[in-house]
Amino acid sequence: MPVTHSMAQQFAQDWIAAWNAHDLDRVLAHYTDDFEMTSPLIVAIAGAASGTLQGKAAIAQYWATALAKMPDLQFELVDVLVSVNTVVIYYRSVLGKMAAEWFWFNEAGQVTRAIGHYNS
Repeated sequence: MPVTHSMAQQFAQDWIAAWNAHDLDRVLAHYTDDFEMTSPLIVAIAGAASGTLQGKAAIAQYWATALAKMPDLQFELVDVLVSVNTVVIYYRSVLGKMAAEWFWFNEAGQVTRAIGHYNS
């Protein structure tokens, strides 16, 4: 399913709002059950040396731990970039870091893979 600018904007706004509400179920609703997440924060928080986790159960546990460690977590959307089946959300993340998160969508409009990128 090709991603449109409208779909990407809606996704980004809902994704940011779900995180800012600390609503893990709402965040996870964007993803397939077997999605894969890669982030340097997975190394730091989940202790997975590869930086990659697979599946909602493992990633939900990692995100729940992260939310517990960062009760003030608030993201600020900066920009949304669109390609054919992917979206990149550029946002201000935790501790004032800038982040770019890359999302790959399936035909049903759910995320199958995501990769987080952070400055410093």
